[in-house]
Amino acid sequence: MAKVIHVIGNGPLGAPLYNKSPRKGLKLGCNVLPFAVDNVYGTVIADFKMMKAITAGELTVPGDWILGFRPKLWSERTAGFLMKFGIQIKEFYLTLPKYAPTYTDFNCGHLAVHYACNKLKGTEVHMYGFDSIFEFDMRSTTDFVIESDRGSQNTLRLADNWRPIWTQMFKEFPEIDFKLHHNHKNIRIPVPDNVEIIVGQ
Repeated sequence: MAKVIHVIGNGPLGAPLYNKSPRKGLKLGCNVLPFAVDNVYGTVIADFKMMKAITAGELTVPGDWILGFRPKLWSERTAGFLMKFGIQIKEFYLTLPKYAPTYTDFNCGHLAVHYACNKLKGTEVHMYGFDSIFEFDMRSTTDFVIESDRGSQNTLRLADNWRPIWTQMFKEFPEIDFKLHHNHKNIRIPVPDNVEIIVGQ
């Protein structure tokens, strides 16, 4: 029996497609969900900047959290953080695949999808809002709540670092069917046969 997992990223083009149809299965969010989603299993957080904003009270992330390596460091080094927010931490997920050079290169979307595959053992993983796989566009709905560097040089660096990781991740889990939801099929990376692009839905 298929175990369906929906991973909702922050790309403003693809994320809204999640709302096109009722979605059965487990739901994971990245950073800050761009809209309300019922029965979210957890929100995945990978970056120091998210932890800083949460700690400063600039940002509220409801529900349970799955925290990566850098948020774990933050939680250990920041006085009072675990006392205040520890109840929301479902678990720490510290896996860094060999094809990801550093934790900095392994972004929140990577972490969430890898967690869905490796820890939750999904057999069908749907991905929404992973716009940078299809576009030369690193915009994120998280930018509305946390300022990020989206200059051309940083965008190029992020695209060059992030995109190859996706190809390797899809190859790491050949038994999993990946369903990438976007508004066109012009993907910017090579993908194996277990990846399907679903347009407009």
